Amino acid sequence: MEEGYRLLTDDEIGILEDNGCTAEDWTSIFVAEDFLPTYLRDVAFYGKVRLGVFEKNIEVSKGFRKHSGIKNCTLRNVTIGDNCLIENIGNYINNYTIGDECYISNVNTMETTDGATFGEGNMISVLNEVGDGNVLLFDNLTSQFAALMVKHIHDKELISSIRQMVREDIAVKVPEQGTIGNNVKVINTGEINNTHISDECEVNGACRLSDCSIKSIRGASVYIGSGVICENSIIFDGSSVLNSAKIENCFVGEACLITNGFTAESSVFFANSYMANGEACAAFCGPFTASHHKSSLLIGGMFSFYNAGSATNFSNHAYKMGPMHYGIMERGSKTASGAYLLMPANIGTFSVCFGKLMYHPDTRSLPFSYLIAYSDTMYLVPGRNLTTVGLYRDIRKWPKRDMRPRTAQKSIVNFDWLSPFSVGEILRGKKILENMREACGEDVSTYNYHEYVIKASSLRKGIKYYDIALRIYMGAVLKRHALEPPRTTVGKGNWIDLQGLLMPESEEKRMMDDIKDGLLETTDDVLERMQQIHDNYGEYRWTWTYQMICDYYDLQEITEDDAARIRQDYITARRTWIAEIRKDAEKEYTLGDVEEKVLDNFIEQLDKEVDFENQRLDM
Repeated sequence: MEEGYRLLTDDEIGILEDNGCTAEDWTSIFVAEDFLPTYLRDVAFYGKVRLGVFEKNIEVSKGFRKHSGIKNCTLRNVTIGDNCLIENIGNYINNYTIGDECYISNVNTMETTDGATFGEGNMISVLNEVGDGNVLLFDNLTSQFAALMVKHIHDKELISSIRQMVREDIAVKVPEQGTIGNNVKVINTGEINNTHISDECEVNGACRLSDCSIKSIRGASVYIGSGVICENSIIFDGSSVLNSAKIENCFVGEACLITNGFTAESSVFFANSYMANGEACAAFCGPFTASHHKSSLLIGGMFSFYNAGSATNFSNHAYKMGPMHYGIMERGSKTASGAYLLMPANIGTFSVCFGKLMYHPDTRSLPFSYLIAYSDTMYLVPGRNLTTVGLYRDIRKWPKRDMRPRTAQKSIVNFDWLSPFSVGEILRGKKILENMREACGEDVSTYNYHEYVIKASSLRKGIKYYDIALRIYMGAVLKRHALEPPRTTVGKGNWIDLQGLLMPESEEKRMMDDIKDGLLETTDDVLERMQQIHDNYGEYRWTWTYQMICDYYDLQEITEDDAARIRQDYITARRTWIAEIRKDAEKEYTLGDVEEKVLDNFIEQLDKEVDFENQRLDM
């Protein structure tokens, strides 16, 4: 006898048969103690079937409730929880466990076959569409974990250790047969094969789900809409795949949206990514990656805080105050070879030629810069993007657009636009400009940097803009820490951006060594270490910044008098920065691109910036 179940009585079998039900073997049908056969009609039972009770109405549409039960379907080796409504299954449901209060209607086939992995353990090739696989899909995957796999693919010992721990994780978690969680809705759908669907998710009008895991948490369910084809993929908390989108061999992370016919193959999407109309192949789309246009093809690139529309449409990038535009704050966009593409906010430069953006890896050391082509000459405008309305808005908009529940955010996203990572690049950029000025003198009209031309006025402004950013950064960090020497040496040296996790390079190396040495044995251990690094970001940043302040002001240690001077420099720099942004806004208004009301609202917002100068945690 099955625990928690009993056999049908002869009277119950009689009622079922009168209701048009049949069974290959009635003794293989097990039911809950309070089971009543009243609401089962035209059901064919094969193999071992377990049934709960059917005693409640459930909501099938807003304001529309129907009584639970099973009607017009074939079941084989199925377990069904309490108060489900399952009806009009065109073919059959085979080898599935279904939770409580589910609504499954007008579905052709639901089946689990031998060897199903539900998308777990699928090896895909990211960044190189014809190369060997480098990202192993599993339900604990985050942007940081995936970046670790991709970035260090040539470290065979590390990759072997990571793959072993991932496979062990999968072996423990993968169920023996397909499962449907509680309160799941699956309606008007073609095929669902070898697919796990978590609690409260909805599949409505999809064509096919095959070898997939649809994962969710309370308050962040997944929605799969009409015309969707999804194969060998994992879709995570709060994400939606809609409107004939097609994804194959993909990982869709938290709060992502893939819609409007977008197609994706061998790609990963993390934390609030938005994909519509275009295509992705072998793409690593980190946090806040967006693609809106049919002409956009993301292939073999690594992106984060990135708007693909801005790579093909200059007006979309150079927007200022227009409320309908998105703008960009790219932080990690690079090719499979590692060359940086488009990072005007933190690391890189772009150019405009015939309305198209062109990418220039040579200029990585001059962050926040513009490249503008006139005929055959390429002009570099260093640091210009530091004082634009677009950057100002981007700094404030990204945290507001994080749609993930605060209680369950798997991929780490650090929103600091000025950090040891970006400020390190600013320091290098400022030094490059100062060296050029020292070598060539100040009485020249232009300077040459690689193959680019920098006007003398642009060079002077670039140094000024970089210095403004440095003073803003130092003053803001000083407000966040007690005035005392650092308590750790961790944080010195170079910093990296591991797809949203800003961290000292030394900590990445320590983590890699601990994985190879077996000190981090499981995927949970690795994720916990990454979270610890993020939690200690403030202390590590203080270590780096303390030394930077001492170098900048030529100090041995920071005294209260020094701190007062730094704070005053911070206020002066910040007000200069706001004034430059104000000029940028007013210049746009004179071009007739925005209404006066939009300008007034924006200026009013800038006027309030002075209120932030004394706030402890202002950045």
